[in-house]
Amino acid sequence: MRKKFIILTVVIFILLSGLFMCMHFYMPGYQVYALETGNVIMAVLSLSSYLMVQKSLSNNPQAFVRGVSGASFLKLMACMVSILVYVLLNRSHIHKPSVFILFGIYAVYTIMETILLSKLVRE
Repeated sequence: MRKKFIILTVVIFILLSGLFMCMHFYMPGYQVYALETGNVIMAVLSLSSYLMVQKSLSNNPQAFVRGVSGASFLKLMACMVSILVYVLLNRSHIHKPSVFILFGIYAVYTIMETILLSKLVRE
């Protein structure tokens, strides 16, 4: 399961990076560098939270639920802080669709992680 999670995370990272590079050429209004930074942050947090949850799985079921909730909360807070930094650094020219895409990146990684971790618990 560990290999599957890592492979899927890397595939999602590569697909999103490719999408952002295409957006850079075809839709130049988007803040591609901010989107790519958000993608990197969410991929790293997703991998680290998977390791955190996997360690808690061996203890008891309640620890697993706390681990998943804590990992999702950690990613949400990291996403919100990153967006806050983005907004504070780019006050004069904030691209609102880029901000919504950053939350979409959070949703993609969280949904993927939740689905795979629920399969891990069933095994």
